Order: sequence, then structure tokens, then C-alpha cells
Amino acid sequence: MNQLDEKNQKTDEEIARLVQSGDIGAFGALMNRYQIKLLRYGHKFLSSDKGAMEDAVQETFLKAYQNIRDFDVSRKFSSWIYRIAHNEFINILKRKHQETSSFFSTDILFPHPAAKEKTDQPAEDNLTRAMIDKCFDQLPIKYREPLLLYYFEQLSYEEIADVLRIPVSTVGVRLKRGKEASRIIYDKLKYNHE
Repeated sequence: MNQLDEKNQKTDEEIARLVQSGDIGAFGALMNRYQIKLLRYGHKFLSSDKGAMEDAVQETFLKAYQNIRDFDVSRKFSSWIYRIAHNEFINILKRKHQETSSFFSTDILFPHPAAKEKTDQPAEDNLTRAMIDKCFDQLPIKYREPLLLYYFEQLSYEEIADVLRIPVSTVGVRLKRGKEASRIIYDKLKYNHE
């Protein structure tokens, strides 16, 4: 087994530990694992600016590499790198004077009990994903982010809370409200095309 195959068998956190201990080549394995995921995340987040999105993903990897020694390997690497990407994408939105996340959010101040999405049918998730995909650009950003991370990146509530720096209960609230808003927008789009 060559070194690349050996690294591909390790967890993200094990590879991060290798990078922290001086194996800088191991960072390439992390880039290989996350390049497509972060590009997909960025494409949804910044759908109208492919160049800026690609630059932000490269900047994400650069910052992750520069700060890898600060990464706590007892935590999930995926949450850490998505958080860096999230910050890069938000910075692009701020520079473009587009809608940004509000620092004052009643979802955070008055969180509700987390209502985990429950579905017995993968088909229902696929329909929800398709509906959200059609309405994504019209949703407020505070709903876009958790919907994107949950339905398209398959992150858990806890991982989303870590990426967005919000309570887990707020993740549930925003997913529920975002799904409801998507359904309203989707129904209007459907009605206008009939």
C-alpha cells in the first residue's frame, strides 16, 4: 500500500494530526476530500459569482493549512473547514453589499426545542432537496445556510451549529422555517408557471 492509499484510509482528524506533526504532504489528502464538497457549498452560497467562489475555496484551504496547528483533533475536521469556508463566503457577500446574516436574531435569543427532521422515506428528502434547490436564491441567508448544510452537505445538527456558531435548537428552528419558506416560494413559482 502506497502512502496516498494509506492516508486515504485514515480519518480527517488523523490526517490533520499528521499535518500538525510535520507531514505537510498529508494536507493534500484533506484537500482531495473537501475540494468538491466546498465547491458545491460555495456554488449554492454564491451562485452568481463562480470566480469569487473558487477563490474563496482556495482561500479556505490556505487558511486551513496556515491554522492547522490550532485545530483540535478531538473535534470534527469537517465542521472546522466548513466554518472557515462559511466565513469566506460571508466576507464575499459583505463586500458585495448583499444580504448578510443579522447579528440580532430572535431564533438565537428565543430558541425553541430542536425539532429534528424525521422522514421514513429517502424520496421525501429528495423532493425537499429539489424544492429547496429551485427556491434557494429567494430564501433569506439565515435559512439558506442550514438548509444547504443539512440537505446538500449532509451535516448533522451539531455540525451545523458548530459551523454557524448558533445553538443546536436554532438549527432545528431555521431548518423548519426555511423548509416552510421554500414550500411557499415553490408553490408561487409553480402557480405562476401554470
